[in-house]
Amino acid sequence: MKRITGLALLFLLLVSGCGPSSRITSSWKADNAQTNNIRKVVVLGLIRDHDRSLREKMEQHLVGDLRSMGYDAVCSCEEYNPKTFENMNEEQAINKLRNSGIDAVLTIVLLDKSRERFYVPGRVYYSPYVIYQNRFWRYSRIMYDRIYTEGYYTTNTNYFWESNLYNLATNQLVYSAQSESFDPGSSEQLGNEYGAMIIKDMVNKNVLTNLKEPVLKAM
Repeated sequence: MKRITGLALLFLLLVSGCGPSSRITSSWKADNAQTNNIRKVVVLGLIRDHDRSLREKMEQHLVGDLRSMGYDAVCSCEEYNPKTFENMNEEQAINKLRNSGIDAVLTIVLLDKSRERFYVPGRVYYSPYVIYQNRFWRYSRIMYDRIYTEGYYTTNTNYFWESNLYNLATNQLVYSAQSESFDPGSSEQLGNEYGAMIIKDMVNKNVLTNLKEPVLKAM
């Protein structure tokens, strides 16, 4: 008979076999999307102030992924202070970005953040009842262990995201993606997974291309 101590252990094993903690739930590309002019991109995280460190990680990883493809990408948290655009209207804000040579804005919005608290029993057995119920002593010892081994409470944190890419030359939304992240191990892990996931989806949808790849000339 196999014994598993703690439901959390089984759960972690299952999750670890299912890949990353983040996934895209839906994404969209404009039919007439124009992105050939995009070279310099500012990554803008719209995340509450008390999650500032998370915002920085999310921006930095996306910037790193864009730079690895040859784009001139910058973090808004490094280029602009939190109140830079506070008293500007739309035209003033866009002109400021354009005057800085920005071709596109890639936003990261934390739509929602929820916490789930649940109880993990101390001992959980996964065996058919017939195996241990047919003898009194075996059954009584198993039930005793299950009843008297204390469990504990744990909390999972879920994040719900949206990212949009705006071409400033046309003032057009060219790409949008919604995604969710389930209890990532750290903000570093979350930023790394999210950046790679969003960039991969944009490449697959031909929104962005690898500028470092050589262009093959027709013979």
